[in-house]
Amino acid sequence: MAVNNSFLKSVAYFPGLSTEELDSVKKLIFEKKVERGDIIVFEGDPPEALYFVSSGVVKMFRTSAEGKEQVLNIVRPGESFNDVPAFDGGLNLASAQAMGPVTLYGIPKHSLDLFLQEHPQVAVSVANVLAAQVRHLVSLVEDLSFRPVVGRVAKVLLEYAGDGTSPGQQLTQQDMAAMAGTAREVVSRSLKVLQSEGVIEIDRHRIVITDKEALRGIAGASN
Repeated sequence: MAVNNSFLKSVAYFPGLSTEELDSVKKLIFEKKVERGDIIVFEGDPPEALYFVSSGVVKMFRTSAEGKEQVLNIVRPGESFNDVPAFDGGLNLASAQAMGPVTLYGIPKHSLDLFLQEHPQVAVSVANVLAAQVRHLVSLVEDLSFRPVVGRVAKVLLEYAGDGTSPGQQLTQQDMAAMAGTAREVVSRSLKVLQSEGVIEIDRHRIVITDKEALRGIAGASN
C-alpha cells in the first residue's frame, strides 16, 4: 500500500498532524480498489470502516421501497464517506457506489476509538467534517423542497461541470435525475428548456455550458 503523507494532509481529518503522527495513522489504514458500478457499502448494513477516496469518484445514495434512487453526495478524492455510522456504530445510512475505477483508503471501525485516543486533537476535525456534511444535507433538503426542477438541474450542471482545464464528472441523465430528485424524462425536458434559453448546448451526449452566469441565475431561483 502506497498511502503517502501528502494525501493524508489533504484529508480534512488530518490537518496539522506531524510526520510521526501521520506515520501512526498509516498503520491503521487499508487500501481497497473497486471498479465502476461496484457497491462499496450497502444502506442498512453494519459499518465496516470509515473511507477516504484517493482516486476516482463515489456516489452516495438511498433507495426507496419502490426502487427510486436519491443521490445524497458525490465524494471526490480527499473526501470521506460513511463517517456517521463508522463513529456511532449504527447501520449504514446510505449505499456507496463507484462511478469509475476507484482507489479507497479506510480505517476499520474497530480501530477508530484507538485512533481518537491516540490523536485527541483530531476530534475537532471530526466535528468539522460532520458539521459540513450536515450543512450539505440541509442544502439538499432545501433544494428538493423549494427549488424548481429546472433550477435543480442547473445547479447539478454547475457543480459537476469541468473548470475549463479538466473535464467534469461524467453523469448520465439518470444520475442527474437521482441528484435532482426527479425522473429522467423530466431532466431531459429541463435540459431542452436550458438549451432553448441559450445557457447550454447539447452535442450528442455532451453538455456544454455557454452562459455560466445565466445558468447561475437559474440555479439560484427559488420558485
